[in-house]
Amino acid sequence: MARIFCIANQKGGVGKTTTTVNLAAGLAKVGQRVLMVDLDPQGNATMGSNIDKRKLELTVYDVLLESASVVEARVRSEKCGYDVLGANRELAGAEVELVDQERRERRLREALKAVDGEYDFMLLDCPPSLSMLTLNGLCSAHGVIVPMQCEYFALEGLTDLVNTIKQVHANLNKDLQIIGLLRVMYDPRITLQQQVSEQLKAHFGDKVFDTVIPRNVRLAEAPSYGLPGVVFDPAARGSQAFVEFANEMVERIRKM
Repeated sequence: MARIFCIANQKGGVGKTTTTVNLAAGLAKVGQRVLMVDLDPQGNATMGSNIDKRKLELTVYDVLLESASVVEARVRSEKCGYDVLGANRELAGAEVELVDQERRERRLREALKAVDGEYDFMLLDCPPSLSMLTLNGLCSAHGVIVPMQCEYFALEGLTDLVNTIKQVHANLNKDLQIIGLLRVMYDPRITLQQQVSEQLKAHFGDKVFDTVIPRNVRLAEAPSYGLPGVVFDPAARGSQAFVEFANEMVERIRKM
């Protein structure tokens, strides 16, 4: 059975998409079967997986509106080693179109059941807002991976996200839990980041992943080449950290 994880944070610009595509590539590299689902109308995770969103005939939009199955809409990213259920601007319309539909927040969950046995991991890249798309992701997932920078504003955003997860857990998805917090864009030379990192560990304990993703130029450059950093420059510090994180995820799932 596939383990389904949302990569979510209600604060923008914290590296959700970078985390999603690099974790997907890292998991593929350590021998896992992965489906990456792009739930953001910007389609950055799709483009960052070496898939041109403008050329997609079917996307997650068609899956949510039940005019296509996951099997029909997914595409293979040969360079990255995982499958992609892509997104483009069309997906923004799904917000409006789903409002009056039955089972509107469970559409993705039901669609993913059809391919459950084909993957070890399904990673859902969520938009920064709490929208119908994010809600579909949260209702589908076994847990949430929260990428966050070690800054005080990030702590405030985390409080909002924890409250949202509690509400979804109580009302829509009893399986949902925070799997862990991933410290990203980390620079140990900055005292404030060290302090926030220590606060996170003190408050959340083993919910904070051991792996830390450093601030890394090669990770930042990789999307302009349409690739995850793990594929673009495997030797870079950030890329190696994501492969380490992939191994930590596999190990953590074994213990669950």
